[in-house]
Amino acid sequence: MGDLVLCRVAEIGQHRFLGQVHGKRNRLFVGDRIVVSYGARYAPDQFEAEVPADLGPCDLVAGGGIAGRVVSSHSRMKSPTRVEPLGLVCDEDGEVINLARLARPVVPALAPRPRTIAVLGTSMNAGKTTVAAALIRGLSLAGHRVGAAKVTGTGAPGDPTLMADAGAARVIDFTDMGFPTTYQLPMPQVIRILRSAITDLTSHQADAIVLEVADGILQRETAALMRTPEFRAGVDAIVFAAGDSVSAVAGVRLLREEGLPVAALSGVLTASPLATAEALTSVDIPVHAAAALSDPAVATHVLAGGVTGGSVVAGGGLCADAGRLTDLGGLPQEHGRLTDHDGPLTAETVA
Repeated sequence: MGDLVLCRVAEIGQHRFLGQVHGKRNRLFVGDRIVVSYGARYAPDQFEAEVPADLGPCDLVAGGGIAGRVVSSHSRMKSPTRVEPLGLVCDEDGEVINLARLARPVVPALAPRPRTIAVLGTSMNAGKTTVAAALIRGLSLAGHRVGAAKVTGTGAPGDPTLMADAGAARVIDFTDMGFPTTYQLPMPQVIRILRSAITDLTSHQADAIVLEVADGILQRETAALMRTPEFRAGVDAIVFAAGDSVSAVAGVRLLREEGLPVAALSGVLTASPLATAEALTSVDIPVHAAAALSDPAVATHVLAGGVTGGSVVAGGGLCADAGRLTDLGGLPQEHGRLTDHDGPLTAETVA
């Protein structure tokens, strides 16, 4: 894992583009020669893949530039883009270049660790990156120098680019530590990534940190990491991104059973007023749409780890209109709708 390999694109499948630094994507054509990295992948909505044992034909398993052999795939996926390795990439001395050789040096931190929010989720595509970016935006607008990091997952240039665009003063990614993915990494290495990311951001004078932990809390590396003393000591508040009401309630309960400081609920769940209302009946933490987390006051409250009594839906409104619940985006509406109400939208209010 991590060895750079020169490949010829043999057949275009699921991934038609190759991500580049700063988020640019290049369209792939049969016959293109590309340099990618060998790596495993864990993506329930796309592919599970392993590192090949030889230089035979394999697959482009992630658009960030990961070569592997697909083990299983989601039924919605097309066949993977096929590549033919031409050879490992070597330096002038004939040594194979591995991403570990290109890792950023980590400067020791002399200051205390700033308050840190971790964004965890139910699964892939639960809204974690969007939530992390919204928190970064809100904290930046509040005057914080925000450091951001993605500490696990599969290398994808779009995620750190989004964090930077949202206002992070410095962004660090596990790929900067020399790993194309974190799937199947031994836990000591995952812990080292977490420690190094926090140390790097602290040493670069961040006064607030937002961490994204990939995949869901049942994924092997995520589940193990969040139970480590290092994670507990390095995180002050957790925002949990959920895709639906059942997983939201179950996830919050699991995190609490582990004694973790879950402070708010967000994610794809909040796109649905009905699903949000369902979750509100069973959780007693604030529920924020991602747009609301961009509000400096909301983001600052989450950073402080504050959990108010009762549940709040922020950044979205619920109203009765012709017998339906409609998302009003939190904008002022006509008289008589619930969004005119100045108080919090609790479960009772929604009912």
